[in-house]
Amino acid sequence: MPFCHSIINISCVKSSWSNDMRASLYSLMVLIILTTLVGNLIVIISVSHFKQLHTPTNWLIHSMATVDFLLGCLVMPYSMVRSVEHCWYFGDIFCKIHTSTDIMLSSASIFHLSFISIDRYCAVCDPLRYKIRINVLVIFVMIFISWSVPAIFAFAMIFLELNFKGVEETYYKHVHCIGGCSVFFSKIAGILAFMTSFYIPGSIMLCVYYKIYFIAKGQARSIINSNQDLQIGLEGKNGISRSKERKAAKTLGVVMGVFLMCWCPFFVCTVMDPFLDYTIPPTLNDALIWFGYLNSTFNPMVYAFFYPWFRTALKMILFGKIGLI
Repeated sequence: MPFCHSIINISCVKSSWSNDMRASLYSLMVLIILTTLVGNLIVIISVSHFKQLHTPTNWLIHSMATVDFLLGCLVMPYSMVRSVEHCWYFGDIFCKIHTSTDIMLSSASIFHLSFISIDRYCAVCDPLRYKIRINVLVIFVMIFISWSVPAIFAFAMIFLELNFKGVEETYYKHVHCIGGCSVFFSKIAGILAFMTSFYIPGSIMLCVYYKIYFIAKGQARSIINSNQDLQIGLEGKNGISRSKERKAAKTLGVVMGVFLMCWCPFFVCTVMDPFLDYTIPPTLNDALIWFGYLNSTFNPMVYAFFYPWFRTALKMILFGKIGLI
């Protein structure tokens, strides 16, 4: 049986996968990383370069793309080696930095999704006062919260070792080994992480989208049922505007669906594992982490499919016309 460290009796066990299996996993994960980096980099360049895209909403999208890009750049490559080899070769201090950064960026991405849903709610439900309510200052506050709260939570949790406070004996007896870098949560820490990083922002997204769906549906019905001649021109204008906002609402629904599909399995296992006496296999946990990472990979694809401005910017970037604007 291969080990990660020369001191066998306290070393983590290395993966026993064949070279072909390793090559396949590395190829798949490299593809995910590159897709994440390229997709989010295009979003960052598009919003930064084209002045027409310098709107408060797009700066929120720009900030989320930056978070997802950093996740693909700073976190995923090291997670890839750990997931394939089942060993950590980068030292204990960097393990804490990597784990903290992982939790921070993953949570920050989810926070951004939650604030984007609030932004879309204001656009659909109160379009006349939208520009007054959602201005640059409000977006800045949203971005600041989306970065700072996950950062404080993640680094405090890991560097103060609050994640296994109260179950230190269990951790050092049955989980800790030299050459490993696994995330371990006590019952309280697991619930706290679940609530902070997933349940609260996810519930906000779910409730907001639920309201947006029914309000947009009611707006569409009112436009169809309106037969007053004096309002035809006005309704035509409002109809076009509201049609765009309903499309944005559908985009939010897809983003939320992708978010739940990617992150729900991981966070459910995270909160349940301490109550199941840590019987969930580490390999399954690793797989679910990568499933969660896919959320950062899919976000730019959702923009490319739903937002015309993104498709236009993408074509200009790919054909080298970006310097002409």
